[in-house]
Amino acid sequence: MEDLLFYIFAAIVIGSASVVVLSKNIMYSAFSLLFTFFGIAGLYVLLFADFVALTQIMVYIGGILVLIIFGVMLTTKITGVDIKTGTTGKVQLITASVVVAIIAVTLIMLFTNVEWVSREFVQPNTTIEGLGFALMTEYLLPFEVASVLLLIALVGAALIARRK
Repeated sequence: MEDLLFYIFAAIVIGSASVVVLSKNIMYSAFSLLFTFFGIAGLYVLLFADFVALTQIMVYIGGILVLIIFGVMLTTKITGVDIKTGTTGKVQLITASVVVAIIAVTLIMLFTNVEWVSREFVQPNTTIEGLGFALMTEYLLPFEVASVLLLIALVGAALIARRK
């Protein structure tokens, strides 16, 4: 079952990342980036890195991607623009294809020729519980200092934006 989920998430990531790179419409690229980030978060969950998966969703999807989409949507001149390449685009495409083929062949040879070590699987504890305990005991002072610095930066940004 886990293998099937891995292949599903890998297909989502590869497919949507391909659309991000190959799409000529910037809105299609931005929305495909959403699926890429979700697929990567799913892969993190399969690796039992639940904190990293949650951070992936909150920071990248909830913050950065929404900012990119709003930036594109609020810039009226860019929403209908298609990305076009001239003759140099064909040369770059050929060069990139050759580099990707070389890397793919190298990775396939590496994966098939290396003797992989199999170990017995041990169910790990959740990372959120350990991180929360460490942040509230051993690293409480650095955590509070970072939160105060972020608060000062937020107030400073609001003051700078208000003056204009």
